Amino acid sequence: MKPLDKRLLTYAAAAKKYIIFITIFGTLTAVLVLAQAISISSAISPVISEGKTLTDVFPWVITLLVIVTVRAGLVYLLNSRAHRAANDAIIELREQVLDHVTKLGPRWLARKGTDTITLITRGLDDLGPYFVSYLPQLLMTMTVTPVALAVMLYYDFLSALIAVLTIPLIPIFMILVGKLTQEYSDQKLKTMERLGSQLLDLIAGLATLKALGREKAPNKHVHQLGQTHAKTSMQTLRVAFLSGAILEFIATLSVALVAVEVGMRLVYGNISLYAGLIVIMLAPEVYLPLREVGKQFHNSADGVAAANAAFEILEEPVQTDGSIKAPNLAQDLVQIEDLHVAARGAWAPAGLNASIQRGKITALVGPSGAGKTTTVMVLLGLLKPTRGRVLVGGIDLAEIDPSSWWRQHTWVPQAPAILPGTIRENISFGLDVSQDKLEEAARATGFLEVVEKLPAKWDTPVGQGGIGLSVGQRQRLALTRALLEQTPWVILDEPTAHLDALTESQVLDTMIRLRDMGRTVIVIAHRKAVVDAADSIVQIESRPATEQEILDYPQLAEKTIEQFFLTEQPRLLEETR
Repeated sequence: MKPLDKRLLTYAAAAKKYIIFITIFGTLTAVLVLAQAISISSAISPVISEGKTLTDVFPWVITLLVIVTVRAGLVYLLNSRAHRAANDAIIELREQVLDHVTKLGPRWLARKGTDTITLITRGLDDLGPYFVSYLPQLLMTMTVTPVALAVMLYYDFLSALIAVLTIPLIPIFMILVGKLTQEYSDQKLKTMERLGSQLLDLIAGLATLKALGREKAPNKHVHQLGQTHAKTSMQTLRVAFLSGAILEFIATLSVALVAVEVGMRLVYGNISLYAGLIVIMLAPEVYLPLREVGKQFHNSADGVAAANAAFEILEEPVQTDGSIKAPNLAQDLVQIEDLHVAARGAWAPAGLNASIQRGKITALVGPSGAGKTTTVMVLLGLLKPTRGRVLVGGIDLAEIDPSSWWRQHTWVPQAPAILPGTIRENISFGLDVSQDKLEEAARATGFLEVVEKLPAKWDTPVGQGGIGLSVGQRQRLALTRALLEQTPWVILDEPTAHLDALTESQVLDTMIRLRDMGRTVIVIAHRKAVVDAADSIVQIESRPATEQEILDYPQLAEKTIEQFFLTEQPRLLEETR
């Protein structure tokens, strides 16, 4: 990211308003700096050179006090406004990233989902120092420094020449040191993302590790990651302190040169005391914004790295959605023609041709990795096929408006996410259902017996801050909701994978009940009982890609969609809620 990246203005409106405010602030500060130097010189030089008394220069003393008070008030106003602008801009960037990520789809999330969570939950917070400390000083160099330098030139050409010759040394050293600091900041962000990913995976699998007696096994690895993160942070701080000392030395030496040459000429009478005092007062102000920019750059380096990562996400191309209203799935036929999806050196599925029968149970079967979940993602409109198409009433699914398409679907994944709230709220969210209908649906799925054992029954809190539900209980909760919804299509991802024989029978009865209600049920099936309950079976197969296909389709190097939806999707959903 550049010192002032125009992408920041594009994606965060608060940043644009803040920059306008800082520009006005810098202009006022430049005027006050000039007025302060003139006031000091006007108050001191007559007393020394002309023998004036304090009474004679008292108006200038009062003027100086007013100027100092106004400057202090402006600094306070800038600090308070800076914190508000930083918070607003960070919130805007988070919203932009989250909105864009939802448009990039599950395949992109499979590759970068965990890093994105780390970025939006922790990484973007580092933009605070950039807004509060770095950006104001950067813009001050465009106002205070030129004005002070111009006034110095008016009063004393030699002092202005020294300043002009020494000023470039500061940005040169800033560039040299800044590149090294940026490398450390990038490493720090990557380490933090890796640590966050490892911790999320550890938390997600903690129950399994505990059951196997291996809960302490990852301790050493997590400790090493933490130590690496700490080491990278200390490297960044070490470079920051050293570079800050260098910049301070250069600026101090430059001001000293101006002061010495002005003092020598005052001794020999080559410059008036009035002009000399103004030049000496302005010399530190010329270098101060540059010194602060160098000092604050290191504080903001982590935020700059996070902003770059956010901009990379926001610049990821998004496939254009269709605009045609979705046909009625209760009436129109859905056909899959030559469906190919590329992932990890293979086609999964490979050349799938099938018809989805209305009001029937269709089982998608095939070995692990064949592309069953991928096929479901294509049918849901969450994933674009690499080759082939899905026709809905003769219309290509790619041309259909996603919102109108999704309104006709109920999707029950293997590990449904639970919202923080009560059991009742999780099932009836967005639905207008009576207590009788709620209990009837729960009884049909076997979830009612789970509810009856909970301390507060339907009002028991679950999710974050509440009790936990097993994967099987979550599936039955989601199936209960599916019964209550009136969508034409219900898609189930291995609904009996975590259930015992009795509960499996209840789920199969629920599938049949959904079919008898006239709804189309598509189920990813592994168990024989589920396959036997289906009215039709769609066999899904994969095949390795040829060398030419790998060259033609870069997506073939990506992670399969099954790997994402079976392992990462449930955790990512819960962590973002």
